[in-house]
Amino acid sequence: MQHAVVSREDWLTARKALLDKELEMTHALDALRAERRQMPWVKIEKSYVFEGSDGKCTLLDLFGDRSQLAVYHFMLTPGSDHICPGCSYTMDHVDAARQHFEQVDLAFAAISRAPIARIEQVKSRMGWTFPWVSSGDGDFNYDFGVSFTEADRTAGRALYNYDKTRIQKSPDMFGVSVFTKDEDGGIFHTYSTYHRGTELLMGAFNWLDLAPRGRSETGGTMSWVRLHDEYPKAE
Repeated sequence: MQHAVVSREDWLTARKALLDKELEMTHALDALRAERRQMPWVKIEKSYVFEGSDGKCTLLDLFGDRSQLAVYHFMLTPGSDHICPGCSYTMDHVDAARQHFEQVDLAFAAISRAPIARIEQVKSRMGWTFPWVSSGDGDFNYDFGVSFTEADRTAGRALYNYDKTRIQKSPDMFGVSVFTKDEDGGIFHTYSTYHRGTELLMGAFNWLDLAPRGRSETGGTMSWVRLHDEYPKAE
C-alpha cells in the first residue's frame, strides 16, 4: 500500500482533521457505553452448577466477594482436540487485565462445555491463571446462546448473535455475558455480546489498529492468529 510522503505541516493538517473524527467517535462511544449500563436486567431463576478445579460450584460462587461477574464463553467442545485460536487470543489478555478490574468489583470466569480435566490441560499449556469451569451437559451454554444441539443445527435452528448469524456446523461458539448480584444473593443477567462484539477485549488489535498495516489480515479475519505457543520462534 502506497502512502503519500508530505511535510510536517501537511501531516499536522491531516492529523488534526482525523483527530476531529476520533473525538466525535470517542464521544459517541461514551454515549453508547452509558446506554449499555442502563440496559434492563433479567433475574436468573435457574440454579446453574459447574465443575471447577476444586469441585462443584454455582454461578453465585463465581462472583466471590464481588457484586459483578464477567463470563467468557470459551469454545472448547467435549470430545474435540481443537482449541479455538480466537478464544485463546482473547484470553491471553485476561490475566493482565483482571489485576485491575478485579479491584473495582468485577470478577471473571471462563466457562466451557468440555470436562474440567480438559480445561485444566489447556489452561496449564497456555499458562493462564483465571478461573475456568465446566458447564458439562447443563443448560448454561444453551441458555446463553453459545451452544447448539445437533437437532437444532441439522434443522437450521442454531441461531447465534441474536439471530444475526445462523450456525449449522459448530456445536459451540463464543461470547461474553455479564451478571450482577444483589445483597440477598439474587443474580441478574445484564448484558451479552457475541461475534465481533468481543473485539473490545482484544487489546493487541487496538495496538495493531494504530499501525500503518493494521491487523495484517491478508488471508481473512484473524488469519495470522495462532495459539501463543505455536508462533514461529524468533531467531
